[in-house]
Amino acid sequence: MKVAELSTRYPPATGGVERHVREVATRLVARGDDVAVLTTELEREFPWRPLPPAVPRREVVDGVRIRRLPAFSLPGELHYPFVRGLGRALEEERPELLHVHTYGTNHAAAARRYFRRHGTPFVMTAHFHPIWSMEGGWARRRVRSFYDRVLAAPVMGAARAVVVQSHEEERLLRTLRIRLPPVEIIPPGYTPLPAPPSGTSFAEAWRIPGPFLLFVGRLAANKGLAPLVEAFGQLAEHDRSATLVLVGADGGQRAAVEELARRRGVAERMRVTGFIEDDAMLAAAFREARLAVLPSEYEAFGLVLLEAMAQGTPVIASRVGGIPEFVEDGKAGRLVPPGDAGALATALLRLWDDGTARSAMGEYGKREIVPRYSWEAVVDRLRALFARTVAG
Repeated sequence: MKVAELSTRYPPATGGVERHVREVATRLVARGDDVAVLTTELEREFPWRPLPPAVPRREVVDGVRIRRLPAFSLPGELHYPFVRGLGRALEEERPELLHVHTYGTNHAAAARRYFRRHGTPFVMTAHFHPIWSMEGGWARRRVRSFYDRVLAAPVMGAARAVVVQSHEEERLLRTLRIRLPPVEIIPPGYTPLPAPPSGTSFAEAWRIPGPFLLFVGRLAANKGLAPLVEAFGQLAEHDRSATLVLVGADGGQRAAVEELARRRGVAERMRVTGFIEDDAMLAAAFREARLAVLPSEYEAFGLVLLEAMAQGTPVIASRVGGIPEFVEDGKAGRLVPPGDAGALATALLRLWDDGTARSAMGEYGKREIVPRYSWEAVVDRLRALFARTVAG
């Protein structure tokens, strides 16, 4: 089957959607499909940042043909990417099926136009975020509100199917009160990290003197970083050897988080590493952490929690989005209300000194939860959906 995967960004750009597209595309090629990824030259869209010039605009990686197209945006804080030349690229590729990633994007509208012109069907994996969880401020939310009210219905109505990662994501999509095509719930897979490096620990590399609490993700407005710093302030008073480690690219919030840590008096107890390219060192961070935390306002799924569980580390996360559908409160970790620094601090303090509970939770997540999530199973279900779509 000849498939075009459409996504705003693609590795080496980082993020959960980017990884999702890569895992699907490479496995489709391994099954014998002809796959082209049509994406942009962007590394980030908020704040706006292109990939380095050294990244090829056309290349083949693991059998996947990648085309990175120019993008431009609405002015100011809006940061809504429009893709130049996508229609022309589709005309050149002539796929049998389009697989569109992320609700509300310009390339979703382009897929609808191509469908109307040629009858080529498209399937959308929504990666849906409700409007209140978007980063970027009021201007972007007003644009999104206009999209939801005016533009979403014709685009979604033209799709042959919508893929979501959880029941909660489907529920949130249906609050838009637009006609949806058939909905398939297909949770994402887990990408195993390589074994931690021998001889060098993460704590040694980053000069972390004692036990640490780990956050992995973009330093963005919707990740709950302010409540995390507030909660860590209480933990730091309880255990003066504790450190908060933030791993991830700056999504516009690093300066604000560091300023809050200074005001809270814990700046010297916090390490901000930026994005870690070495996956083995990232695995070491997960394995050595006493707890991993994801206090987001919303997550469609939360793959970093699986990465922590795979290393035997218990997690504390917000009870939002798809997280409660695989993190069972009290079994692999704890769930707390989003934005509630007090509840987050209470959960941290209850587990921080309880090595027996942490060990049991870490073992349960590694043994019982992580094996349920396989990219091979994801692609099995997607290919079956694609075949039905093309045939029908």
